[in-house]
Amino acid sequence: MAEPYVPQLGIVYPDKPDEHILALKQIREIKVDENYPFLDKSFKFRFMRGLMYLGIITIVFPLSPLIYGLKIEGRKILRKNKKLFKNGAMTTSNHVHRWDFLFVLQAVRFRLMFFPAWKEHLNGPDEGFVRLAGGIPIPEGISTIKCFNRAFDEIHEKKKWIHAFPESSRFDYFQPIRPFKKGVFTMAHRYSLPVIPMAFSYRKPGFPLNVVNLFRSLAGKQKLPGITLRIGEPILLDASLGRKEAVIKLRKDCHEAVVRLAGISENKYMAEGD
Repeated sequence: MAEPYVPQLGIVYPDKPDEHILALKQIREIKVDENYPFLDKSFKFRFMRGLMYLGIITIVFPLSPLIYGLKIEGRKILRKNKKLFKNGAMTTSNHVHRWDFLFVLQAVRFRLMFFPAWKEHLNGPDEGFVRLAGGIPIPEGISTIKCFNRAFDEIHEKKKWIHAFPESSRFDYFQPIRPFKKGVFTMAHRYSLPVIPMAFSYRKPGFPLNVVNLFRSLAGKQKLPGITLRIGEPILLDASLGRKEAVIKLRKDCHEAVVRLAGISENKYMAEGD
């Protein structure tokens, strides 16, 4: 596999690999405590969530290859391991685009997924989108963490799939794979989930993206590279190890897999991100 294309977009990234690249515009203040509905079971929410997923399937899925040059590789891996995922699975990827969770949904096709979300998103303009897409805010207090865990207990009992961004923050079009947080893999261990590594990498734009980029440039906007989402073989927990060692090994194995799937031969970051 050739070294991946590295886009030069002039983006200034934070020094710390887990900082947030954009300042969040706060338009509300939602308190995430024991009374917060981590899993909203109201008819209104479930109806709106179904409506949004319908919009994702009918609008976003056709648009993503056109306006972002999305290509997905490795779907056959999901098909051949279908029995392995009968009790659910966890997908993980680098976090590099505002739509990257939607791209993951497009890769796994027609699944209602859930993901741990930065709680500050609830105070910004994307609050509705994050919640309806399946975001469960990560609280800070120990007592509230129990509510967060109970929500994912119920999600797992229903054999739903979970996605996680172990880098924890989004760096748009960033090429190296940043360190991974351990909590993601602690969750995978808690539910004995197979972990499906996925990696976003970039390509020089071709048709039809180069046509879209022409219109972008005419509008004074930046040209964008194509995006490839590559799916890897599922990674299983090492049952011969204790919980702590198994989680650490799972994180290391997953990080190495994402680096490899991204086509990077020498990654500047190690797996450990805590």
